[in-house]
Amino acid sequence: MKIGYVRVSTEEQNTSRQEETMKQLNVEKIYIDKISGKSADRPQLKEMMAFVRTGDTVVVESISRFARNTKDLLDLVEQLSKKQVEFVSKKESIDTTTPAGKFMLTVFAAVSELERDYILQRQSEGIAIAKAKGVYKDRKPISHPDFNKIISIWKNGDITAVEAMKRLGNMKPTTFYRKVKMLEKS
Repeated sequence: MKIGYVRVSTEEQNTSRQEETMKQLNVEKIYIDKISGKSADRPQLKEMMAFVRTGDTVVVESISRFARNTKDLLDLVEQLSKKQVEFVSKKESIDTTTPAGKFMLTVFAAVSELERDYILQRQSEGIAIAKAKGVYKDRKPISHPDFNKIISIWKNGDITAVEAMKRLGNMKPTTFYRKVKMLEKS
């Protein structure tokens, strides 16, 4: 069975380009994560890794969608190999069923990690320059017009914290509790 893995870094990003690639490659089942690739601790990735069986092929659009660093990539591919599952990356034309494919996987993984590190370094340098010039704007704070009202309902025990976060536009738990703490301090 061909199994696809699709990942974007945030909920707001679109997966349609990667999903279209999966259709073109006749992938039968797709797992989609909308979460950073910094860690291999991703719900759909874990589910896929548990699901795959001997003879399956895991297909990704590119290595960077599967793993962000060489160690994680090689660990994931090793787990697949132990289950006798093939790994194919469309963009880099990598197929781990061949010795050359395994070698190229390692090379591309190292290059991808280096590229990511350069991007982060340039981004950091650009922010430092913009701050020095006084033109850098931090991210806009997340706010909701009914925040105080929804927090009151939650504190009264009429709704759960999960429901409150949902009503606040699917606010993340860390943001929710940080804002509650700030509200209590003021």
